[in-house]
Amino acid sequence: MCMKRTNLVLDERLLEEAVKVSGERTYSRAVERALEDFVRRARARQILTLAGSGLWEGDLSVVREDRAPYGEPSKRKR
Repeated sequence: MCMKRTNLVLDERLLEEAVKVSGERTYSRAVERALEDFVRRARARQILTLAGSGLWEGDLSVVREDRAPYGEPSKRKR
């Protein structure tokens, strides 16, 4: 894992709150965890912009082999 050392000017109360609610033991780990969460959420928002864009072509019933196409009885073993 590649690490980068940097100096940040952060709101002290916000940083303390982040450490407290995250359960992390260090400021560095709390900030890293916050950044990971931020990136994950930002990527998820980008996925939502693709909805209805027509970029994906295919048949979900083929992708979801364990499910029958919509309206047909399930082929799963019970």
